Amino acid sequence: MNQAEIDDVLPELAPFVHAVQGRRPDDGTWCEGWTVRDVLVHQTGNAEELARVLHAFHAGSPVETRGFEREAPFRRMSDAELWAAFRDRCERLAEVTADAAQGLAPDTEVTWTGRTVTVPFFAEHMREELILHRWDLTGDDRTALQALNAPWMTEHSVVSVGRPLLERGRTTLDLGSEGRIEGRLRTPGTDDVVVTADAGGTSIRLAPPEGPATIESDPAARVLLLWGRRPADPSRWHSSAGPGALLRLRSLLAGY
Repeated sequence: MNQAEIDDVLPELAPFVHAVQGRRPDDGTWCEGWTVRDVLVHQTGNAEELARVLHAFHAGSPVETRGFEREAPFRRMSDAELWAAFRDRCERLAEVTADAAQGLAPDTEVTWTGRTVTVPFFAEHMREELILHRWDLTGDDRTALQALNAPWMTEHSVVSVGRPLLERGRTTLDLGSEGRIEGRLRTPGTDDVVVTADAGGTSIRLAPPEGPATIESDPAARVLLLWGRRPADPSRWHSSAGPGALLRLRSLLAGY
């Protein structure tokens, strides 16, 4: 597969690569506890696992999704080896997703991390990871804001990844048997993102605007908040919900 074909499947790959190349491996990032090298390890593991699961399904021998232990071999690599592995795994993912797009119906259900997703999810999820983790490196530059503002980023975050995104935050909250949190994240002119959590679990959905919003923001800031990030400029989001409700919602939105 040539580079143009890879870029067609993963258009966000080149901007991510450029951002990584412009930094030292031990530079810090906006992702708490991770350096640039840690982000690259994570992305290499993502690309490998997405390709492995989809290829196995397409071949008729489905496999379980591995957890983040899949990153261990890449952490042991030298920087040069890691860089080569990242490029190799992204190329492999592009090939596998292109083949699956030709051989499987788009609505074919594939098991991924204990839930079912459809075939387009695999390329789309890697694209979202490239956008989000590029922001972890660069912050709010023009490329990051344009990518985060795209409507599909909100839809993918809510529909394809939403419930796992909330689970980490729910476990940190003392909701008890009767406690419940509900929050509305609003971007004018679009559906609200409605999140809830109680002792029984979490939910996240898109819904028409109704009543007051817990947080109102631009679409890029809303995606960052859903993933547990904080826009560099806090004036990009607004709230009249009060400190208690706001803090509970921000705690629920802990991300991965």
